[in-house]
Amino acid sequence: MLVGIDHIVIAVEDLDEASAELEARFGLAVRGGGRHPRLGTENRLTWLGDSYIELVTVFDRELAEASWLGRPTLDSLVRDGGLVTWAVASDSIVDDVAGLRAAGSDLGEPMAGERVRPDGRVVRWQLSLPGRIGPTEPPFLIEHDTTAAEWSPDERAERAAEAHPLGGPVRLEVLELPMSNVPAAIQSFGRTVGLRFRPSLAGAGRRDASVGAQIVRLRPARRDLLPAIELSSPVGDGREAELFGVRWRIRRSG
Repeated sequence: MLVGIDHIVIAVEDLDEASAELEARFGLAVRGGGRHPRLGTENRLTWLGDSYIELVTVFDRELAEASWLGRPTLDSLVRDGGLVTWAVASDSIVDDVAGLRAAGSDLGEPMAGERVRPDGRVVRWQLSLPGRIGPTEPPFLIEHDTTAAEWSPDERAERAAEAHPLGGPVRLEVLELPMSNVPAAIQSFGRTVGLRFRPSLAGAGRRDASVGAQIVRLRPARRDLLPAIELSSPVGDGREAELFGVRWRIRRSG
């Protein structure tokens, strides 16, 4: 079963500078991460409960050119960075992929991945990729190994209670994607990962699909329209700004 938006991948030139700016501008802690040794990429993470923002860059261009994540990251960096792709969490990726492929999806067979943290612990997962990776393409699916680093019950409980420098916990609520052709995107997302869209209460031609407790929103594109990430926190103050080619907003929850 698909249980929520797992993470959002954003390409940046410099991980240290981007991490510091995200904390200074929005009060979000950026920590952890590590290298994908086979992909030529490395990352830092902002945890939002069991969802997270992944800031990613390239440490080995040759490896990145040939990898599923490195190539679109390089493409994004040519445009000064921004949204690369995003992932939906599965609690049984083998079953989910089999069911979606039987219905006509082009998702690939699940494959294993891993990342080595600076402390030497290894994070492991399985993922399934759509035919194309990109900011307007359907997401990939991922299932985390709960016996490896970062996904044990204790670590998940610790994340759930984490207070960011903003002053409290933060959660991901909405990922809004500008699309040049919303009806075509609805068909593509539905066929690939089974998302079902409805008219959005936000209006202006937007369409919403629920992924667990979160929303993926498609919006008719304008020339200057950026992808948007809406977060919530008990201490959210409505701050909104453009950063890394994405529009960010933190509203007050509850």
